[in-house]
Amino acid sequence: MAVEVVMPKLGMAMKEGTVSIWNKEVGDTVGKGEPIASVNSEKIEIDVESPSEGTVLKITVPEGEGVPPGTVICYIGTPGEEIDVINDKKEIQKPIEENVAVSNLQSESINTSKIIPGRVKISPVAKKIAEAAMLDIEKIPGTGPGGRITKEDVQEAKKTARELENPHIPVQNNSVTQAKQPLSESKQVPVSGIRKVIAERMHHSLQNSAQLTMNMKVDVTELITLQKQTAETVQSRYQNKLTLTDFIARAVVLSLHDHEQMNSAYVDGKIHLSNSVHLGMAVALERGLVVPVIRNADQCSLVELSKNIKNLAGRAKQGQISSEEMQGSTFTISNLGPYGIEHFTPILNSPETGILGVGSVNDIPVYKGENIERRSILPLSLTFDHRVLDGAPAAAFLQTVKLYLEEPITMLI
Repeated sequence: MAVEVVMPKLGMAMKEGTVSIWNKEVGDTVGKGEPIASVNSEKIEIDVESPSEGTVLKITVPEGEGVPPGTVICYIGTPGEEIDVINDKKEIQKPIEENVAVSNLQSESINTSKIIPGRVKISPVAKKIAEAAMLDIEKIPGTGPGGRITKEDVQEAKKTARELENPHIPVQNNSVTQAKQPLSESKQVPVSGIRKVIAERMHHSLQNSAQLTMNMKVDVTELITLQKQTAETVQSRYQNKLTLTDFIARAVVLSLHDHEQMNSAYVDGKIHLSNSVHLGMAVALERGLVVPVIRNADQCSLVELSKNIKNLAGRAKQGQISSEEMQGSTFTISNLGPYGIEHFTPILNSPETGILGVGSVNDIPVYKGENIERRSILPLSLTFDHRVLDGAPAAAFLQTVKLYLEEPITMLI
């Protein structure tokens, strides 16, 4: 009996999941535990593993399509096996021209070049490229298993079509080819999953708040020295390594206690002041940005805060974080220092009042009295909602963060 593979539930609040990409096609063999597809919901993305060995008999949810959790996205079984979909109420209905009897498809030998009458065998990626280039797939010879048209076949057909249209223009002349290339040949990427959520939230944030960004440079020479001096003790006693980001997070948490307006949200024309600091730490993933939240960060010691940051960031990169762990932040930190960025303009994580952008540390010569010293300078960028507070109190908050970082011992007392 064919095994159903369903859309997993990625968190209690999940209402819909999207298939980002299929790693397998109909007719491909899979092993138990082998990743067959990537799926996402809002800001979470994971690989779906095959529950058993077998052959992909049918894919019911195409790439880029969203379906509720529990929906069957594909079937795995033995070649030629019939699929009973009568009782499968969650099956996604397909257009008639795309429906093919699995028994007919699987009864063919993989090495044969026989084509099923009335249907062109083509991979999903190749079909998208062909449609974008307005190519007739019935006229493209397939070199894949069973006569399937592959991505390479379509690309070769595109090349041939360009040569026929412009016989006197060499194809390798990229500047001429690009000038003649119609817009329809551009690659179209569906905006879905993480990218769609980020796009909607960032646009909403900019459209519904009065954002202003101010920059400040901080001398973290003493902080780096303290970090090095305490590294061995922290490692041996707590099995942890304190990073510059950990100290910055600690400085922000302490500063929010002194400037409660920055630890707030603007909702329905009212300013909601939070009694606790729930710190969002932006984490860059391959497909987008996620913001895990350290709940009650003001109740954590420096070491506890450091461990929470590493734990959440690590699980986020592995796709093991829930949507509940990315909600309820009252202030966010976004660090682009590892990418060599200095100042930038972070966008508010709505409805928060503030977000701190952290740049890369650079050693520069600085006057200390009459002498020039080598100092480590950290650039900070604070974006805040001008509806909640004005420039002066926002600058005061940033100044407090600066004081903690330039006198790091105060964060340990």
